[in-house]
Amino acid sequence: MTKILLTGGGGMVGRNLVSLCRNVGIDIVAPGRSELDLLDFNQTQNVLKQLSPDLVIHAAGVVGGIQANIKNPVRFLSDNWAMGNNIVLAARSAGVARLLNLGSSCMYPRNSEDPLREDQVLSGTLEPTNEGYALAKCAVARLCEYVTRETPQYDYKTIIPCNLYGPFDKFDPGVSHLIPAIIHKLHVAKLRGETSVEIWGDGSARREFMFAGDLADAIVFAIANFASMPSLLNIGLGDDFTVNEYYQVAADVIGYDGTFAHDISKPVGMKRKLLDVTKQTMLGWAPRTTLRDGIRETYEYYLSLEA
Repeated sequence: MTKILLTGGGGMVGRNLVSLCRNVGIDIVAPGRSELDLLDFNQTQNVLKQLSPDLVIHAAGVVGGIQANIKNPVRFLSDNWAMGNNIVLAARSAGVARLLNLGSSCMYPRNSEDPLREDQVLSGTLEPTNEGYALAKCAVARLCEYVTRETPQYDYKTIIPCNLYGPFDKFDPGVSHLIPAIIHKLHVAKLRGETSVEIWGDGSARREFMFAGDLADAIVFAIANFASMPSLLNIGLGDDFTVNEYYQVAADVIGYDGTFAHDISKPVGMKRKLLDVTKQTMLGWAPRTTLRDGIRETYEYYLSLEA
């Protein structure tokens, strides 16, 4: 049986992946930060040598929404690069033959033509509102390619998921992404009887958000089909929705019947960011969760936190 070491097991992606792996009988170890400090290379190297996994999945990272990225660019660049650099080089040093690195759609240049193809990474200027995070993700993905280029017996690859949401997400407005932020905002507005909710921008920006449980399923699929994967692989819906549509579906699920007011003075990031999923489709994987079902399950998780 393949033994997997997962970094970031306490995050949204990690917790969904651990749950799925254990349900299907995959041997996965997900040490917490107290057991594996990815900012400490020596400790990371020692843990890898002790555990001797067959495959490392690197899902750890400092993550957040547009506000957090704008406020803390130093940490988003330095910590994400340090963690990625340490786990990749420590895995190579420990003789781990396979590594699956999780990238981000922020790796794509801001003015790339949609849908975004894997060969467009590092082909232009990055989106300024999350540039630090994107630089780190690009560098770690390229490091994986370099390791495999220098030593072909090490098969280190990167998947690039679209935006994610789901159970175990962060709902704090200071760090949350679009969908959990919407859920929190509409839930509070409903409780307070507010008749209007503010939307940043005009709401026409389009975003591709996939349910985190579907990404976990894609990762399990990738483990089983690792040899067939390219060095960079998009994982997404191949479709997207406007910000206004996300608000409307969430309002329907939550039962908020107020109106929306747009503040066009606020930053909104890229106008559109849709992944090309041609390679994913050719490999034979596709997501299964609809937007309404995904938001409903995420809202149920949010309510469980409030209980």
